[in-house]
Amino acid sequence: MPLVKNGQITADEFVAVADDAELPAEGAVLISATRFLADPDSLAARNSPLGVIWPNNRDVAELKPWLDRLALIALVFPTYKDGRAHSQARRLREIFGYRGELRATGQVLRDQFTFLVRNGFDAFDVKKEADAHAFGEATHRYTEFYQPTGDGHRSALQRRRQRHLTSAS
Repeated sequence: MPLVKNGQITADEFVAVADDAELPAEGAVLISATRFLADPDSLAARNSPLGVIWPNNRDVAELKPWLDRLALIALVFPTYKDGRAHSQARRLREIFGYRGELRATGQVLRDQFTFLVRNGFDAFDVKKEADAHAFGEATHRYTEFYQPTGDGHRSALQRRRQRHLTSAS
């Protein structure tokens, strides 16, 4: 599957490792939540980048002790109708301050791209090459938003208030 990261189609440096497979001595690996939670301290202490695939039915607060040592958290959209990973992403970014790669996996649709970015995702594991190109192009399509989020963009209301305060002084 193509990977779109920061608006660019890119090669995935992470290798998915099955629960029953041996971890390579070095290199970026992506493991399941089950495997990670079985021995999080020793896995997080690896000298290579570590990523975890986090299902949308688990609380992301469970990851809090290890967030500074996780290079990637892949949040799962099992169906396009199930948006719980949107909430997980916002909690990771806005409440827990996670700054590593936040990847959307599963049923990731073009129609949801702007919402995914606004909610903190910076990488997308997409099904089709055409979708990868569309995601890459859409990264810079919108510059003004009405709803505030923790993505660093000021909302239209925040900008208007700032202009008002500036002109009043």
